[in-house]
Amino acid sequence: MWIRLIEVRIQPGMLEKMRKVYNEQIVPDVKARKGNIDVYLMESLDRESQVISFTSWENQEYGDAYEASGAYVQNVNKVKQAFAEMPTLWSYEVKR
Repeated sequence: MWIRLIEVRIQPGMLEKMRKVYNEQIVPDVKARKGNIDVYLMESLDRESQVISFTSWENQEYGDAYEASGAYVQNVNKVKQAFAEMPTLWSYEVKR
């Protein structure tokens, strides 16, 4: 399994709007992509307005294909006006 985490701080007053767009538009799109296992938004309890977008994929090739398709950029564009700064991205591989 391959996991992508995208962490970003959200501008004051924009979290609710960003959460709505994420859950209503981005989640269904990502879940429909081949190889996607799950997608959700995590909201920090310790750092105000800090969120992490979590996506998990059967393997890195599926995650890379989603990004290469242009859908990733389209989805980021739906919420980027809420960003207070540039996001930080991390990738992880789960080996069993």
